[in-house]
Amino acid sequence: MALTDGVTLVQAPADWQILQQDGAGVADLPLTGRWAAEDRRDCRVFVRLVRSADAAPVAAHLDWTAAETRADGTWSLTLPRIPAGGLYRVETHLRTDKEPCSEWAIHGEARDFLGVGDLWVIAGQSNAAGYGKGPCDDAPELGIHLFGNDRRWRLARQPLADGSGADRREAINCEWANPGHAPWLAFAKRLRRDLGHPIGLIATALGGSPLSRWNPGEHADPAQADLCACMLRAVAQAGGRVRGMVWYQGCSDTGPGKASTYLARFTTAVAAWRAALGDPALPIITVQLDRVTAPQTPEVHDGWSQVREAQRQAARRLAGVAVVPASDLPLSDLIHVSPAGNLVLGARAAEAALALVHGCDLAWRAPEVESARRGEDGASIHLEVAHVAGRLRPADASGQPFTVSDADGAVGIVGIDHPSQGVVLRLARSLSGAATVSGGAGAHPPLLPVDMTRNLPLLCFHRLPVA
Repeated sequence: MALTDGVTLVQAPADWQILQQDGAGVADLPLTGRWAAEDRRDCRVFVRLVRSADAAPVAAHLDWTAAETRADGTWSLTLPRIPAGGLYRVETHLRTDKEPCSEWAIHGEARDFLGVGDLWVIAGQSNAAGYGKGPCDDAPELGIHLFGNDRRWRLARQPLADGSGADRREAINCEWANPGHAPWLAFAKRLRRDLGHPIGLIATALGGSPLSRWNPGEHADPAQADLCACMLRAVAQAGGRVRGMVWYQGCSDTGPGKASTYLARFTTAVAAWRAALGDPALPIITVQLDRVTAPQTPEVHDGWSQVREAQRQAARRLAGVAVVPASDLPLSDLIHVSPAGNLVLGARAAEAALALVHGCDLAWRAPEVESARRGEDGASIHLEVAHVAGRLRPADASGQPFTVSDADGAVGIVGIDHPSQGVVLRLARSLSGAATVSGGAGAHPPLLPVDMTRNLPLLCFHRLPVA
């Protein structure tokens, strides 16, 4: 027997890869490779799938199975109906007429730590990539794996957007500096805990990126949306199918000329992503912008409010799009959510995914103002709030999270009441003409009321008409 005898894998998963399950909770795994033997007579390649933990076959139909073994030294086989779960190992060997049993067959190449579960794309800008600084108890966990910026599978660990690897295959979305803590490891842990199958994350976010780099609809040549193209390449390299996307972006679109069109442009982007990924109902979990504490111009303050309102409206208008709040989360610098805040954010996004995608009976939706109407006295506004599980209470009794304007300009607020599950704003004067009310306005808004039962703040809203 020559030292080169045996089986090699050509088309095969990488170590640590997660395969996207289908609607029946299984995945097929096509494999190809080469074989070699000093005596080429009556050689056959066999393949099996075993559990990484104990080397037992995953199922009877996945035990040693003969591949189509060709005289030209190639072979192929598809392992069918692999159940959601893992971790698994693909094993190969070569049997000859001299050694027709598996016991003394020639051992071949293997792949280890594979899983079948759900893949989620991470897209957006810096808070999606993860820039939180400081220590955090958010340890890696077997069954939660990452297809990283270097386009290699590995056990997921912080920082997820690690650009330090020597093989920077996609330099376009490589974080050359400042990678830190991201919310998505906590997100994946919650999903795996509740669903019982592995979770794969595909890193495509890039700090500072505007929506135009993700939206082919903003360009005559769709390839100019370079980060969208990068994302699609990553998904293709990771297997071609995903369960959904987590999207945290918008800070770079708060300037004049961009904020007012964000909803229309994001709607176009969602349609383009779904078409390109072949899933017209692709779930997208979005994050309403947090805040920035650096000084801003009045135009930029208004832009932050407009983008947050666009994110709120996108979740109301687009099927399969959800939004979770972040305006209350602690920061580790002027704009980036801290590790402590990311743990909370990851849990909020996971609950949205569990309810939206998997039908879990969870009260995940943040409180949201549904309508505003004038009080009978003419000097108050009654806000009707949906999705309150417990009681809505102020997070900062000295803050002023609401603003009111009418035909005569700004209207002072002299008091805020929280009857039952709503909010009543007591005004300094009677309303004049058409009026609007906003909550959580500006780049650095005061804390909005919180649903005390779930520690979820009211979603920010902007210029809601007062009926």
